[in-house]
Amino acid sequence: MIALVLWLVAGGFLLAHLASIALYLRRLHRPVGEGIIGRPRLTLLRPVCGLDAHDAETLESAFHQDYPAYEVIFCAARADDAAVPLLRRLIAKYPQVPARVLIGAAGKSANPKLDNVWKGWAAAQSDWICMTDANLMLPPDYLQTLVRCWGPQTGMVSSPAIGTRPEWAGGHLEAAFLNSNQARLQFAADSLGFGYAQGKTMFFNRPLLERAGGLPALHRHLAEDACATLAIRRLGLKVTLPPLPFAQPVGRKSVVQVWKRQLRWSRVRRDAFPALFLFEIANGAALPMAVAGAALLASGGTLWGLLPLLALWYGAEVLLLRQAGWPAGWRDIAALPLRDLAMPVLWAATFLRRGFEWRGTAMADKGQAA
Repeated sequence: MIALVLWLVAGGFLLAHLASIALYLRRLHRPVGEGIIGRPRLTLLRPVCGLDAHDAETLESAFHQDYPAYEVIFCAARADDAAVPLLRRLIAKYPQVPARVLIGAAGKSANPKLDNVWKGWAAAQSDWICMTDANLMLPPDYLQTLVRCWGPQTGMVSSPAIGTRPEWAGGHLEAAFLNSNQARLQFAADSLGFGYAQGKTMFFNRPLLERAGGLPALHRHLAEDACATLAIRRLGLKVTLPPLPFAQPVGRKSVVQVWKRQLRWSRVRRDAFPALFLFEIANGAALPMAVAGAALLASGGTLWGLLPLLALWYGAEVLLLRQAGWPAGWRDIAALPLRDLAMPVLWAATFLRRGFEWRGTAMADKGQAA
């Protein structure tokens, strides 16, 4: 009886994993709709804080949008930020695109990113505003895609990033987290009608967000994307995702950098969605394979019987990587089980304390001890 229960649990994990992959593969052939808002004038807000390896390329992509009417507002907290000279050169290079750099911290939020974009939000000449991270590569149809995704029940359009061009062990591990784990699960949730925001892309209608509390509503928890999801849902609306995600060049990352980043966002999810976070212990292959191993031993088998299950689990994930066009070299494939082994440790470490440090700023959830 115990062996049967264990097999049913392990089988449930495996079926859920395969179903999430199938849901994403269906999206590969899903066209972008026409939306309901036409082609309104847009404001593209891009906060900057220093310069990473690919930022010159990703920031320049803001000037190559195939969209009839938009402005770009870059936001920097300090005039001596390393990105400011680059931004001024780009603005001079593309005079046909209305663009400007705004300098200064608003002093409105303990969230440095939100505080940085606050002035840009106030200065935007459009009520349709897209906040986009500096390290996201914007394809020419980026703005057009976001607009076309706005449907009758949409309160915000958002999308996770897909890690591309990884380097070093940490870079491949980061891509393993971003791509066939986090993006797969986020798009599966959207396919089932439970879309949630990711801060790389957040496309708002300003009057609608004001109904939900405006920008102040976005700093009630550790991260603006989690707050935005909760605010939009309180209005009875949905976070809508595009059919497919957008790319973020990963470049060189150390394993320590990846660990700190994943731990940071794990604490964000725990504080914003505590009940759901408890189930994250089941994310990845570690717990399912532990249950399957127990089932094998309880039914008189050996742990060698896990090999076919592992082959099916990771074979399906590699199929997803290749069909989606995500990094799928041997280093990327080798990173998948390393990621899954780290997940239970990451989940447990999340409970050691609240809050985290982001770019030198200590952040803690409001009302919670740091």
